Amino acid sequence: MAKKAARKAPRRSSVAAPARADDLDRKHTINDIARLANVSKKTVSRVINESPFVREETRTRIAEIMQRVGYTPDPQARGLAFRRSFLIGLIYDNPNAPYVINIQEGALAALRRMGYELVVHPCDRSGEKFLTDIRDLISRQKLDGVILLPPVSEGAALPELLKKLRCPYVRVLSAPLDEQENLVLSMDRQSAAEVAEHLAKLGHTRIAMVVGPPTYRSSLERLSGFSNALTERGLTLLPEYIAEGAYTFESGAACAELLLSRVPRPTAIFAGNDETAAGVYRTAYLRGLKIPDDLTVIGFDDSPLASRLCPSLTTMRQPIRDMGRLAAEKVMAKIANLDGPPSAATTVFPHLVVRESSGRPKN
Repeated sequence: MAKKAARKAPRRSSVAAPARADDLDRKHTINDIARLANVSKKTVSRVINESPFVREETRTRIAEIMQRVGYTPDPQARGLAFRRSFLIGLIYDNPNAPYVINIQEGALAALRRMGYELVVHPCDRSGEKFLTDIRDLISRQKLDGVILLPPVSEGAALPELLKKLRCPYVRVLSAPLDEQENLVLSMDRQSAAEVAEHLAKLGHTRIAMVVGPPTYRSSLERLSGFSNALTERGLTLLPEYIAEGAYTFESGAACAELLLSRVPRPTAIFAGNDETAAGVYRTAYLRGLKIPDDLTVIGFDDSPLASRLCPSLTTMRQPIRDMGRLAAEKVMAKIANLDGPPSAATTVFPHLVVRESSGRPKN
C-alpha cells in the first residue's frame, strides 16, 4: 500500500495580515497582534519585553501594529506570566520635595520603557513600626524591587530586612556603605571640596556653612569635604561659622540670622542645599545685604529654584534625575539577573555651576 505523502505545514508569511474592520473597535489581545503580524505569540511577547532575540524588521512591524490598533499589554496577565508584579518601590523620608520629585521622574523614565511602574512610599524612618510597615508594603504590593533614598538608604537595618525578604534593592548614597552592586553613589565630599576651592580663589577668608541634619550622611560628607579642602588652602572653617540646618528654607533663614550676627560676619555662606540657600537669601535681604556685593551664597543640587532666584544661585549641580534613572535601571537588571551594570557601584559626578551669587569679598 503506497504511503501517503506527508503534508507540509504552511510557512508563515512575513507580510502582516491586513486589519479587519473590527480590529480598530475592540480591546485587543496578544493573540490578535500575533495574528495581524503573522508571527507567534511568543515573538510578540519578546517584543513587548524588549528581548534582544527578535529581528529588527519583525520588531518594527509588530510595534507599528500595536500602535495602529491601540494595543497595550495587560499588566495582570503579564505579571502572572512572568511571576512578577512589575512594580518598583521608591522609599524615602526626605523633606526636600524637589529632590524626591526629580528622582521620581528619572526613575519613571527608565521603568516605563520596560513596562514597570513606580510605587512611591514616604515613611518615617524613626517610627517604631518603620520596618514592619516596609515589610507590609512589599508583601501587599508584591514589589519586585525597591529604590532607597537618603536618609532611609543610610541605615543598615532596612537593607538587612530586604535581603531576608529576597527583595532586590538599590541605595542612593553619598558614601559606599554597601556592596558595590547595591549602590548609586554621589560624590558629596569631593563636590564640597570644589565649593571650597571656588571660594578660596575668589579671596574669601571668613567663610560659613549651613550644614544639613547630623542624621544625614550627606551632611557629614559635605561638611568634612568642605572643611578639609579649606584647611588644605590655609583657611579655617571656625566652629562659630557652622550652623545646623534641616535642608529646608526655614532652617536656612534661621541659620543665616545666627551666622550674619557674628562679628566679624562671614563674607560667604555655603548652604547645604538650594532650599537652604533660598532661606539665606531672605535673611540677607531683610538685613539689607546685597548678594554678591556683601555676601556670596553657594547652594547644592541645582534644583530649578537655583536659576530662578535673583540673583541666580551658584550651586553644585547634582544630576538627580540621572541618579533616579540609574537606580531604576540597576534594580531592574538585578531583578532580571543580568550581568554587567549590577556588578559595580554606579557613580555620578556633580559639578559647580557658577552664577550671579558668587563675588569677591569687599574686605
